[in-house]
Formats: sequence, C-alpha cells, structure tokens
Amino acid sequence: MTLTRHRLDYLFLPFFVIGILNSLILSLPESLGVPVTADSPWPPLRSLHSWAVEQEPQHLHIPPTLQASILYDGFVQSVLLIVLTIGFWKLKSWPWLMTLGLVYAVSAVVNMYFYFMQTFLGPDVPPHLGTYLPMNLPWLVIPMLLIWRCWPRPASARPVAA
Repeated sequence: MTLTRHRLDYLFLPFFVIGILNSLILSLPESLGVPVTADSPWPPLRSLHSWAVEQEPQHLHIPPTLQASILYDGFVQSVLLIVLTIGFWKLKSWPWLMTLGLVYAVSAVVNMYFYFMQTFLGPDVPPHLGTYLPMNLPWLVIPMLLIWRCWPRPASARPVAA
C-alpha cells in the first residue's frame, strides 16, 4: 500500500510534534518523580504547577489513574508518536504504519477516557471548563480522527488525497 498525503495529515503532524514535546517535557519528568511545585527543579513543571493550582489539582497529588496516564505519555506515546511523525511526514509505505496508527489512537482514546473519568468523577473537578476542555479535548478528538484515517478500507473506498 502506498501512503498518500491526506488533508487530515496537516492536523496530525503538528499534533504529533506537540504530543512528543508534551510527553518529553512534561509527562516523562513528572512520571519519573520530578515534583510539580512552584520551586520544581524542572522549569516546565513549575509552569504545570500554576496550571494545576488553577485547573487540575490532581497534578499536585497524583492519583493512580493520572500516574498511569503520565507513564503512558512519557514512555509509550512519545515513542509511537515519533514513529508516526516520521511515517506520515515522509509518506513511508511501511506495511505496519497504519496498524501502529490504530494502536496509538485506540490507546490514546482509552487513556483519555480514564483521564477524564478521574478528572470529572474525582474530587478535583476543573472549575473553568472553558479553559480546561480546549486544552484537553484535542487529546481525545484527534486520536479519534486518526482511527478514521488509519482504518483499513478497500482501495475503491479510500479517501482522496489532498
């Protein structure tokens, strides 16, 4: 199968890069135990502390579901996104690329399901949904679009390249 550029790829590629940066700069250090405090030794986690105080206090006292989520982000999602970025950017015709895209996307949707369940059913519901949702919904919606993009179709039903 030859991979062709699709309109959604222009959404996926920046999302993948932002996801890699988010995973490596925020999630990986947090999952390794770097504190999310106002005086954190890692400056990005000092910024996350400000966000946590206002929007997501669960980052201040990490529950097990959030711990699992940041471990996934730091150790699994970052690696998958690096491979997907290379494959989609260079239009690699690796026979397993779309399967990898599905694996990533389904795992990201499941990850966000548990993340949102902890957020909305846990003790720390975000006070400002107008700020919280635009920052977090893309981590659910874009992987759902990637499922659509990577889903196997007969050659006659494949989306037309842009």
